Amino acid sequence: MTGLRERKKEQTRRAISEAAIHLFLERGFDQVSVADVAAAAEVSKPTLFSYFPSKEDLVVHRFADHQEQAADVVRNRPADEPVLDALLRDFLTGLTARDPVTGLNDHPAVLAFTALVYGTPSLAARVGAYVARAERSLADALREAPDLPAPRELTAALLAAQVTATQRVLALHNWRRIQEDGRTADDLHAEAARDATRAFGLLTHGYRRPLGD
Repeated sequence: MTGLRERKKEQTRRAISEAAIHLFLERGFDQVSVADVAAAAEVSKPTLFSYFPSKEDLVVHRFADHQEQAADVVRNRPADEPVLDALLRDFLTGLTARDPVTGLNDHPAVLAFTALVYGTPSLAARVGAYVARAERSLADALREAPDLPAPRELTAALLAAQVTATQRVLALHNWRRIQEDGRTADDLHAEAARDATRAFGLLTHGYRRPLGD
Protein backbone atom coordinates (compact mmCIF):
# COMPACT_ATOMS: atom_id res chain seq x y z
CA MET A 1 0.00 0.00 0.00
CA THR A 2 1.28 3.46 -0.86
CA GLY A 3 2.26 5.45 2.22
CA LEU A 4 0.88 8.86 3.11
CA ARG A 5 4.19 10.54 2.28
CA GLU A 6 4.25 9.04 -1.20
CA ARG A 7 0.62 9.98 -1.82
CA LYS A 8 1.33 13.58 -0.83
CA LYS A 9 4.35 13.69 -3.11
CA GLU A 10 2.27 12.38 -5.99
CA GLN A 11 -0.46 14.96 -5.27
CA THR A 12 2.14 17.73 -5.31
CA ARG A 13 3.65 16.41 -8.53
CA ARG A 14 0.23 16.26 -10.18
CA ALA A 15 -0.71 19.76 -8.98
CA ILE A 16 2.52 21.23 -10.38
CA SER A 17 2.06 19.52 -13.73
CA GLU A 18 -1.59 20.53 -14.04
CA ALA A 19 -0.78 24.14 -13.19
CA ALA A 20 1.98 24.13 -15.79
CA ILE A 21 -0.12 22.62 -18.56
CA HIS A 22 -2.96 25.04 -17.84
CA LEU A 23 -0.59 28.00 -18.22
CA PHE A 24 1.09 26.58 -21.31
CA LEU A 25 -2.24 26.00 -23.03
CA GLU A 26 -3.45 29.47 -22.07
CA ARG A 27 -0.35 31.48 -22.99
CA GLY A 28 1.94 29.21 -24.99
CA PHE A 29 4.90 27.16 -23.79
CA ASP A 30 7.59 29.73 -24.57
CA GLN A 31 5.65 32.57 -22.96
CA VAL A 32 5.50 30.91 -19.52
CA SER A 33 8.49 30.76 -17.20
CA VAL A 34 9.29 28.16 -14.58
CA ALA A 35 8.79 30.90 -12.00
CA ASP A 36 5.27 31.45 -13.35
CA VAL A 37 4.50 27.75 -12.92
CA ALA A 38 5.95 27.64 -9.41
CA ALA A 39 3.85 30.63 -8.39
CA ALA A 40 0.67 29.12 -9.87
CA ALA A 41 1.32 25.80 -8.10
CA GLU A 42 2.28 27.62 -4.87
CA VAL A 43 5.67 25.94 -4.57
CA SER A 44 9.23 27.20 -4.73
CA LYS A 45 11.40 26.80 -7.84
CA PRO A 46 13.71 24.34 -6.03
CA THR A 47 10.67 22.26 -5.08
CA LEU A 48 9.44 22.31 -8.66
CA PHE A 49 12.81 21.16 -9.98
CA SER A 50 12.93 18.36 -7.42
CA TYR A 51 9.89 16.90 -9.17
CA PHE A 52 10.63 17.93 -12.76
CA PRO A 53 14.25 18.29 -13.93
CA SER A 54 13.34 20.60 -16.82
CA LYS A 55 10.56 22.84 -18.03
CA GLU A 56 9.76 20.35 -20.80
CA ASP A 57 9.32 17.55 -18.26
CA LEU A 58 6.40 19.46 -16.76
CA VAL A 59 4.49 18.43 -19.87
CA VAL A 60 5.98 15.31 -21.39
CA HIS A 61 6.46 13.35 -18.17
CA ARG A 62 3.07 11.86 -19.06
CA PHE A 63 4.80 9.88 -21.79
CA ALA A 64 6.96 8.20 -19.16
CA ASP A 65 3.94 6.16 -18.08
CA HIS A 66 4.14 4.31 -21.40
CA GLN A 67 7.90 3.75 -21.60
CA GLU A 68 7.68 0.18 -20.35
CA GLN A 69 4.29 -0.69 -21.85
CA ALA A 70 5.47 -2.51 -24.98
CA ALA A 71 8.22 -4.30 -23.07
CA ASP A 72 5.72 -5.45 -20.46
CA VAL A 73 3.40 -6.74 -23.18
CA VAL A 74 6.22 -8.85 -24.64
CA ARG A 75 7.29 -10.21 -21.27
CA ASN A 76 3.77 -10.97 -20.02
CA ARG A 77 2.20 -12.43 -23.18
CA PRO A 78 1.03 -16.05 -23.27
CA ALA A 79 3.85 -18.43 -24.19
CA ASP A 80 2.22 -19.37 -27.49
CA GLU A 81 1.41 -15.81 -28.62
CA PRO A 82 3.81 -14.34 -31.20
CA VAL A 83 5.45 -11.05 -30.23
CA LEU A 84 3.80 -8.95 -32.95
CA ASP A 85 0.38 -10.48 -32.27
CA ALA A 86 0.72 -9.46 -28.62
CA LEU A 87 1.77 -5.92 -29.48
CA LEU A 88 -1.08 -5.54 -31.97
CA ARG A 89 -3.54 -6.85 -29.40
CA ASP A 90 -2.30 -4.25 -26.91
CA PHE A 91 -2.63 -1.42 -29.46
CA LEU A 92 -6.15 -2.51 -30.41
CA THR A 93 -7.07 -2.59 -26.73
CA GLY A 94 -5.78 0.97 -26.43
CA LEU A 95 -7.91 2.05 -29.38
CA THR A 96 -11.01 0.57 -27.80
CA ALA A 97 -10.21 2.30 -24.51
CA ARG A 98 -9.58 5.60 -26.36
CA ASP A 99 -6.12 5.71 -24.78
CA PRO A 100 -4.59 9.08 -25.77
CA VAL A 101 -1.31 7.36 -26.61
CA THR A 102 -3.04 5.74 -29.63
CA GLY A 103 -4.17 9.13 -30.93
CA LEU A 104 -7.81 7.98 -30.88
CA ASN A 105 -9.20 10.37 -28.31
CA ASP A 106 -11.30 13.40 -29.18
CA HIS A 107 -11.60 14.98 -25.75
CA PRO A 108 -10.81 18.71 -26.19
CA ALA A 109 -8.21 18.67 -23.41
CA VAL A 110 -6.39 15.73 -24.98
CA LEU A 111 -6.44 17.34 -28.43
CA ALA A 112 -5.14 20.61 -27.01
CA PHE A 113 -2.40 18.82 -25.06
CA THR A 114 -1.26 16.90 -28.14
CA ALA A 115 -1.26 20.05 -30.25
CA LEU A 116 0.83 21.79 -27.59
CA VAL A 117 3.38 18.98 -27.56
CA TYR A 118 3.80 18.55 -31.31
CA GLY A 119 3.49 22.27 -32.00
CA THR A 120 6.39 23.14 -29.68
CA PRO A 121 9.81 22.03 -31.02
CA SER A 122 11.45 21.62 -27.62
CA LEU A 123 8.56 19.49 -26.36
CA ALA A 124 8.51 17.34 -29.48
CA ALA A 125 12.24 16.77 -29.09
CA ARG A 126 11.75 15.81 -25.46
CA VAL A 127 9.06 13.32 -26.45
CA GLY A 128 11.62 11.84 -28.83
CA ALA A 129 13.86 11.09 -25.86
CA TYR A 130 11.04 9.23 -24.11
CA VAL A 131 10.28 7.29 -27.30
CA ALA A 132 13.95 6.33 -27.61
CA ARG A 133 13.93 4.97 -24.07
CA ALA A 134 10.74 3.01 -24.81
CA GLU A 135 12.44 1.56 -27.88
CA ARG A 136 15.48 0.47 -25.87
CA SER A 137 13.25 -1.08 -23.23
CA LEU A 138 11.33 -3.02 -25.89
CA ALA A 139 14.58 -4.21 -27.45
CA ASP A 140 15.72 -5.51 -24.06
CA ALA A 141 12.47 -7.46 -23.69
CA LEU A 142 12.70 -8.84 -27.22
CA ARG A 143 16.19 -10.19 -26.58
CA GLU A 144 14.67 -12.34 -23.84
CA ALA A 145 11.93 -13.72 -26.13
CA PRO A 146 12.58 -17.40 -26.83
CA ASP A 147 11.01 -17.21 -30.31
CA LEU A 148 13.17 -14.33 -31.56
CA PRO A 149 15.15 -15.38 -34.65
CA ALA A 150 18.91 -14.98 -34.83
CA PRO A 151 20.93 -12.82 -34.80
CA ARG A 152 19.14 -11.91 -31.56
CA GLU A 153 20.89 -8.60 -30.82
CA LEU A 154 20.31 -7.11 -34.25
CA THR A 155 16.83 -8.58 -34.66
CA ALA A 156 15.72 -7.19 -31.30
CA ALA A 157 17.03 -3.72 -32.13
CA LEU A 158 15.48 -3.68 -35.61
CA LEU A 159 12.10 -4.98 -34.48
CA ALA A 160 11.93 -2.58 -31.53
CA ALA A 161 12.65 0.36 -33.84
CA GLN A 162 10.03 -0.77 -36.34
CA VAL A 163 7.33 -1.35 -33.72
CA THR A 164 7.99 1.95 -31.99
CA ALA A 165 7.87 3.86 -35.27
CA THR A 166 4.68 2.06 -36.33
CA GLN A 167 2.89 2.92 -33.09
CA ARG A 168 3.99 6.56 -33.34
CA VAL A 169 2.87 6.92 -36.97
CA LEU A 170 -0.49 5.30 -36.27
CA ALA A 171 -1.10 7.55 -33.26
CA LEU A 172 -0.22 10.74 -35.15
CA HIS A 173 -2.37 9.65 -38.09
CA ASN A 174 -5.35 9.11 -35.80
CA TRP A 175 -4.83 12.43 -34.03
CA ARG A 176 -4.55 14.39 -37.29
CA ARG A 177 -7.77 12.90 -38.67
CA ILE A 178 -9.55 14.07 -35.54
CA GLN A 179 -7.78 17.42 -35.16
CA GLU A 180 -7.63 18.45 -38.80
CA ASP A 181 -10.47 16.53 -40.46
CA GLY A 182 -13.03 16.94 -37.69
CA ARG A 183 -13.65 13.21 -37.30
CA THR A 184 -14.76 11.71 -33.99
CA ALA A 185 -13.01 8.92 -32.14
CA ASP A 186 -16.12 6.74 -32.33
CA ASP A 187 -16.41 7.27 -36.07
CA LEU A 188 -12.74 6.46 -36.61
CA HIS A 189 -12.43 3.45 -34.35
CA ALA A 190 -13.08 0.69 -36.88
CA GLU A 191 -10.89 2.39 -39.48
CA ALA A 192 -8.08 2.91 -36.96
CA ALA A 193 -8.27 -0.75 -35.96
CA ARG A 194 -7.97 -1.80 -39.62
CA ASP A 195 -5.02 0.53 -40.10
CA ALA A 196 -3.27 -0.93 -37.06
CA THR A 197 -3.92 -4.49 -38.17
CA ARG A 198 -2.54 -3.76 -41.64
CA ALA A 199 0.49 -1.95 -40.18
CA PHE A 200 1.40 -4.87 -37.94
CA GLY A 201 0.73 -7.20 -40.86
CA LEU A 202 3.40 -5.32 -42.81
CA LEU A 203 5.82 -5.83 -39.92
CA THR A 204 5.01 -9.53 -39.81
CA HIS A 205 5.02 -10.33 -43.53
CA GLY A 206 6.82 -7.43 -45.18
CA TYR A 207 5.35 -5.44 -48.06
CA ARG A 208 3.56 -7.82 -50.36
CA ARG A 209 0.76 -7.11 -52.83
CA PRO A 210 -1.86 -9.20 -51.00
CA LEU A 211 -1.60 -6.80 -48.04
CA GLY A 212 -2.29 -3.78 -50.23
CA ASP A 213 -5.63 -2.51 -51.44
